[in-house]
Amino acid sequence: MSNPVPMVEVTRGGILESLHTGHAVICDAKGGILRAWGDPDLTILPRSSCKMIQALPLIDSGAADAAGLGSRHLALACASHNGAAIHTDPVADWLAHIGMTEGDLRCGSQEPADLPARDALIRAGEAPCQIHNNCSGKHAGFLTLNKHLGGGSEYVDYDHPVQQAALSAFEEVTGETSPGYGIDGCSAPNFACSITGLARAMAYFATAREGQGARQTAAARLVQAMVAHPELVAGEGRACTSLMRAMDGRVAVKTGAEAVFVAILPEQGLGVAVKITDGTTRASEATIAAILVGLGVLDPAHPAAEALLSQKVVNRRGFDAGRIQPMETLTTGWH
Repeated sequence: MSNPVPMVEVTRGGILESLHTGHAVICDAKGGILRAWGDPDLTILPRSSCKMIQALPLIDSGAADAAGLGSRHLALACASHNGAAIHTDPVADWLAHIGMTEGDLRCGSQEPADLPARDALIRAGEAPCQIHNNCSGKHAGFLTLNKHLGGGSEYVDYDHPVQQAALSAFEEVTGETSPGYGIDGCSAPNFACSITGLARAMAYFATAREGQGARQTAAARLVQAMVAHPELVAGEGRACTSLMRAMDGRVAVKTGAEAVFVAILPEQGLGVAVKITDGTTRASEATIAAILVGLGVLDPAHPAAEALLSQKVVNRRGFDAGRIQPMETLTTGWH
């Protein structure tokens, strides 16, 4: 990846042990670059950070309203959830409501990240199913849209109407023609864009208002759902959930695999996109927290912020051995 900059350092005994480099862009309400680190033109795969974009056709097509979906459904459509009961039960109910079953999903099975859910499966001698997949809410949304459109069962195929609708929305809000795609962990196409395009898309969500057209209404409803139900977007112990709670619903954030992280700031009309070169989540979490502090929307003294801005390196005996923290390039020059 071209011209990444140091973002996060790991020290042990006061000695630099590891260094995470990366890229980040903040876009304003007009989609222009307000501030950038690294290469703003870098082409990336947004992974799960763009689930909000993939969910736009679910709403602006009329499928969500036709199915009677509420804000909890919309939050789950944007989620990379832990597979806890608060996630899997409503997804199962959602599928039943639209006349579908777990077998209609195409996301694949996944062991729950939620330990009580995982342990319950082990005690019962049961295997995880597709509803436990962290993307099952997104796929329930795909199935809902597919039923509305009358498409075939293989809704994750690139040329399927569901994915073509997602691509159209993706290119509109990023302001770019996608140069290609990769197959995501859940088997759906993940469309590429520049890191600026991803930040521009988040600025679109930040400035979207209900009543200003079907697509803006869809974007606004998705942001409202995310901040209203942060526990559904990720889960307990996850940065997305803790950060949204810490900011009292003023900002929506979303992680993606391989160290992508985005933020939507409606009050400021700003969008943020982060990509860490080596794909390490600890670094993307620290970076997004530092940027949110710099933008004045996250209190650095809040426990959720402190946990990411100065993460302890703890050894097997519980000793505090070092720190994981953002570089000065992220924490200075804001004012």
